[in-house]
Amino acid sequence: MEKKIILASKSPRRIELLTKAGFDVVVMPADIEERVDPELKPHEVVMSLAKQKAYAVRESVYACSNPLSAQTDIIVAADTIVSLDEIIGKPTNVADAEKILMHLSGRKHQVYSGVAILTYNAEIIFAEKTDVFFKPYAASDIKDYLGTDEPYDKAGAYAIQGYFGRFIDHIEGDYDNVMGLPVSTLVRYLTPYM
Repeated sequence: MEKKIILASKSPRRIELLTKAGFDVVVMPADIEERVDPELKPHEVVMSLAKQKAYAVRESVYACSNPLSAQTDIIVAADTIVSLDEIIGKPTNVADAEKILMHLSGRKHQVYSGVAILTYNAEIIFAEKTDVFFKPYAASDIKDYLGTDEPYDKAGAYAIQGYFGRFIDHIEGDYDNVMGLPVSTLVRYLTPYM
C-alpha cells in the first residue's frame, strides 16, 4: 500500500513545499487550542506545538481509517515562530504589524520551525533554526506593504518569498525553514519510512 503524508496544516506554503518535494499530501488541519509552557525556549515551543498538532490529527486519522491505512500513513505537523528578544507571533492589526516590522528593521532575528512526524510505530520531533538579517528601513518604506494581506497570517508579519523579501539582507540557514517547513531535514527523517 502506498504511503501518503497527512499534513496537519492548511498552510499553502507547507503544502507547496511538500508537493514540490514529490510527496503525495493529504491536508488535515489540526484543530487544537495551542498550549505552551511560558518557560520553554523558542525551539522547545515549536516542537511542543508541532507535537500537539500531530497527535490531534493522529486521533482523527485512527478514528476514521481502516487499520491498514493507519499503519502506512505518515502524519507531519509543523509550527513556525519568529524570535527577537521574545517570541513574535502573527500581527493582530496594521499597527501591530508595523510595530513588529519596525522592531525587526536592521536587525538579526531567528525563525524556528518545529516538526513532528508520526508513523504507526515511531515519533520524530525536531526543530530547525534560521537566522534572518533585515536591512534597515523606515516606516514609510513599508507603508504600501502594510496595506496588503501578506503580513497578517504570518509570524513576524512577513513572508521571505513575498514582497518583504526585498528587505532581507541575507540568511544563515535553511530558506524553506523561513517559509515554514525545513524540507531537507524533513526528507532526511522521512526517507527510512517511505
